[in-house]
Amino acid sequence: MKFRFLLPAVAVLLVATASPARADESVQVRLLELNRSGATGTATLTALDNGDLRVSIRSSGLVPGSPHAQHLHGSTDGMDFHCPAMSADRDGDGYLSTEEGMPDYGDIFISLTTGGDVSKASGLAVDRMPAADGNGRLAYDRTIAGADLPPGTLEHLKDLHIVQHGIDANGNGKYDLDALGESTLAKAAGLSGIPQEATNPALCGMVSGAAAGSVPVGGVATGDGSTRDSATIWYAVTGLAGLLLLATYVISRRRLFLLPR
Repeated sequence: MKFRFLLPAVAVLLVATASPARADESVQVRLLELNRSGATGTATLTALDNGDLRVSIRSSGLVPGSPHAQHLHGSTDGMDFHCPAMSADRDGDGYLSTEEGMPDYGDIFISLTTGGDVSKASGLAVDRMPAADGNGRLAYDRTIAGADLPPGTLEHLKDLHIVQHGIDANGNGKYDLDALGESTLAKAAGLSGIPQEATNPALCGMVSGAAAGSVPVGGVATGDGSTRDSATIWYAVTGLAGLLLLATYVISRRRLFLLPR
C-alpha cells in the first residue's frame, strides 16, 4: 500500500527533472559601421522561455526615409562567421559590396522583417523591411515565434550576428547612382540602374554576452577572411541568389529608394 503513494511522487520528480523551467536569456549586439556609413546601433536578442525569439534594434545615422534590409547572418553548424574587415574589399574601390562581405558574415539565417515570413526567402522583401525615419533613426521590435525559427537558433545565438544594408556614400540623403554607380550584384544579373548604395552593408554586429549560445568553432578565420572552405563559399552563393531579388524589386518600385526618375 505504501508504494501506491510513492509512485505519483516519483513521477512528479521525474517530470520536473526532465523539463526544467528556462528563464528568458538575452544577448547584446553592438552594431558597428561598415563602408564609412556613419551609422551606429545596438540590438538585444532574447531567447524567451516559451521558445520564441524577441529582437529589438535601435540604429541611427542611416539613410533617412529609406528601407534597410536587415538579417541575422551566420550558422548553427559550427562555422565561424564574423563581420568583415576592409581587407575584404577585393576590387579596391574603398567600399565593401554585398558579394565581398558575404563570405565573411555568412548566409542569411533569419530575415528581420516587420511581419510575415522570416526565412531566407524574405531576405530582401523590401516592402517588409523597416525604414529609417526622416532623421535616419530606425527602431525595430519583433517577437518571432519559435515555430518559425530555424532549428538550433536559441541554442546558438552566439554564432549569429546582425547586418543592416543601405548606405549614403555621397551624403545627399538618398540612394542614387552618383557616388558608387550601379550595383555590381545587379550588373552580374544583367540588370541596370540599381545603385550600389542600396545593397552595400552599413552596419554589422557580433553577438556578445553570457547568455544562450555556443562558442563558434572552425570555418572562416577571423581577420581578413582569407581562409575559406567549400562550405563557406556555398553560403555565399546561396545568399547571393536571394539578393538578386532586390534588383528586381528596386526596378519595379524605384520610389522606395528615392531614385531619380
